[in-house]
Amino acid sequence: MTFAKDMVRITGGRFLMGSEDFYPEEKPAHVAEVAGFLLDAHPVTNLEFGRFVRQTGYLTVAERRPTGPGLEDADPADLVPGSLVFQQASGPIALDDWRRWWIFAPGASWRTPQGPGSSLAGRDQHPVVHVAYEDALAYAEWVGKRLPTETEWEYAARAGRPPTTFAWGEERTPRGRMMANTWHGQFPWENLNPTGRASTTAVGRYRANDWGLVDMIGNVWEWTDSTWTPDHHPSPEPTGPIEPMGELQPTGEPASHSCCGVSRSEPLAEDDRRVIKGGSHLCSPSYCLRYRPPARQGQTVRSSTSHIGFRCAAN
Repeated sequence: MTFAKDMVRITGGRFLMGSEDFYPEEKPAHVAEVAGFLLDAHPVTNLEFGRFVRQTGYLTVAERRPTGPGLEDADPADLVPGSLVFQQASGPIALDDWRRWWIFAPGASWRTPQGPGSSLAGRDQHPVVHVAYEDALAYAEWVGKRLPTETEWEYAARAGRPPTTFAWGEERTPRGRMMANTWHGQFPWENLNPTGRASTTAVGRYRANDWGLVDMIGNVWEWTDSTWTPDHHPSPEPTGPIEPMGELQPTGEPASHSCCGVSRSEPLAEDDRRVIKGGSHLCSPSYCLRYRPPARQGQTVRSSTSHIGFRCAAN
């Protein structure tokens, strides 16, 4: 049942979290228990995030000039606001380096998702993107909510179903029907999407799960409040707020992970990551089979890209 506006009441319970069948970071599969909570029915949209920005004057990480330790000798021309934008390849390419299809676009942000010259026209109901972890936290605090933990998120994505390969069953496209906004064709060059675009879609375009939640799979990756771990062996669940910008200890290299990469040039602490869940419109069976409930990735907290968003939870 829905609670308040656009939130769903999730009854607590036990479920099998993780998987033994796909990526190493999903192991070991184990029984997890979740207390009841509330979860947004859909990812936060551009319209909702815009309301937050107008009332608070908030600037996202992608809109700020990079600062911090290790950047003192950097060329000022390189220290410009921006974010990572997906760039479709013109033909088959090796999949061993995400830099082949991601570009750092100066000026790209939630307002200009494809970089300068782009806009949110017609995208009010699309998930907001180019938001870093701290941007998601700031919005959640403003609306009196929080980010879900990884366990809560995965439990909600399952919606009480048994641990099948996909959230809806064993077939990716039952009866030929696309169940989520994921990549059509061979990634990252063959785009067979009927719309002709590799991009987000309005929330709710695809069928809700059994608990009334839309876009838990595909469309955009979603931040959780859980610290990244390389597997599911026992470790602390979520941590508190992150340190202010500029106080991280540099490693000397920007961090990245699989298909997500990072959007900024400043050195980041390698262990300062949060779990993202759900996959995105760029996930493909030929490259990133992570549009499944147990799939997970670790993302550096100040990363922002054109395929990462979030939704909020509440107690």
